[in-house]
Amino acid sequence: MEDGKKETWPELSFEEGKETYQTIHLWTQIVGKIKLTKMPWINHSWHVTLMVTPVGLTTGDIPSNGKHFQIDFDFLNHKLEITTSQNEVRTFNLLSLSIGAFYRNILSSLEELGIEVKINPVPSEMENPTPFDKDERNFYVPAIATALHYALLKSNEVFTQFRAGFIGKCSPVHFFWGSFDLAVSRFSGRKAPPHPGGIPNFPDWVAIDAYSHEVSSCGFWPGNEAVPFAAFYSYIYPEPQGFKSAAIKPENAYYHKDLREFILPYKEVQQASDPSQMLLDFLNTTYRAAADAAYWDRENLERQ
Repeated sequence: MEDGKKETWPELSFEEGKETYQTIHLWTQIVGKIKLTKMPWINHSWHVTLMVTPVGLTTGDIPSNGKHFQIDFDFLNHKLEITTSQNEVRTFNLLSLSIGAFYRNILSSLEELGIEVKINPVPSEMENPTPFDKDERNFYVPAIATALHYALLKSNEVFTQFRAGFIGKCSPVHFFWGSFDLAVSRFSGRKAPPHPGGIPNFPDWVAIDAYSHEVSSCGFWPGNEAVPFAAFYSYIYPEPQGFKSAAIKPENAYYHKDLREFILPYKEVQQASDPSQMLLDFLNTTYRAAADAAYWDRENLERQ
């Protein structure tokens, strides 16, 4: 996918990068919660997500009392920028910036621009979290942030190609700041049983809305303590009988019984002779396994 040249995907190490990932995770939560307060509710929380850009992540356009603004992370130059429809700009450096300092900087910058914002300072989808304004940790390694961004950029490209093969209801390729993953989801159109909820610091009704209809979802995340490596995933809700035992590609992908989803370690893709094709094989075969096991109307949902 790089004009005939061998693809190069960055190396990622959860052990070396986890503190930087956690810092970026919390920063994106602050920005995401700002977007949440300003946008009308859209199905499956699609209104709160961030989008991948050539240099980082963006909120896209946000309206606010007659003015429009956008918040952009730049992980190449390591800065955050706020721009408005009145040609106003506020920028601050991300280097050596704690969670609390980021929180104070962005709120004060928005106040200077006449944009009123009040967010819940407690991080979402985390157990026993420290409120943003009281968290003075400042772990951020620029090279790790840049590598993570490039992995997101490469994944976004492949996910977008995968998305193009579906003509039924499908999400954008977007970044969820709560779970800290890049994802794209396909829907059968049929309703699903209510999700049980139980996600830490995450309202059950939001989970029920997110999984209101049958969904086959895939994505990328840089790892966590339970799965301490970057990986691609694919699952279906509700999970039909036979899904977990389906034959998929590549051979080094596997079903994770605790997560109830197929996993493909990022390093397998990064080290492959054709990374994009390996990832596409994983996305396509796990989707087909899901759609066939759940008896989706594939003829009318897929581009022929």
